[in-house]
Amino acid sequence: MIVKLSLQDPDIVEQLWSLQHTAYRLEAETVGLKDCPPLPDTFDSIRRSRDEFFGSLSEERELLGAIAVVSEIPGTLDITRLMVHSDHLRQGIGGSLLRYVLQNYEGTRTFNVIASTLNPPAVSLYRGYGFVPIKTLPSAAGIELTLFRLEQDH
Repeated sequence: MIVKLSLQDPDIVEQLWSLQHTAYRLEAETVGLKDCPPLPDTFDSIRRSRDEFFGSLSEERELLGAIAVVSEIPGTLDITRLMVHSDHLRQGIGGSLLRYVLQNYEGTRTFNVIASTLNPPAVSLYRGYGFVPIKTLPSAAGIELTLFRLEQDH
């Protein structure tokens, strides 16, 4: 079940923080980083985030995966995070979260997301939904990132 997550719920924020750290470590391993820079997010910075978070919750309210989005330009939505708990990879959770956002932001023409170029599951997911690579960017960690964009006609 995908729901909008309340950043006022301490349990949800704690699960988001934990999920983000677990997913980040897994991605760092995937792209070959030996020393990954620390994530700047804290419990409080997530709680104060301007992003909208949606999550895939189990019946027990366990957060299986989450996606976060923000719109800074009318008609454009940036996907700032997409993460799936390591115990639930390859079960379609990432795709269902991405599909949810693409279907529920009517009036949005452009969707942007940045992913590590060396993260085959992420690259495959975005390409599978029609995102195209626009440009590559360096990261502070020294890995190459790719900006992907999806343009939709409405």
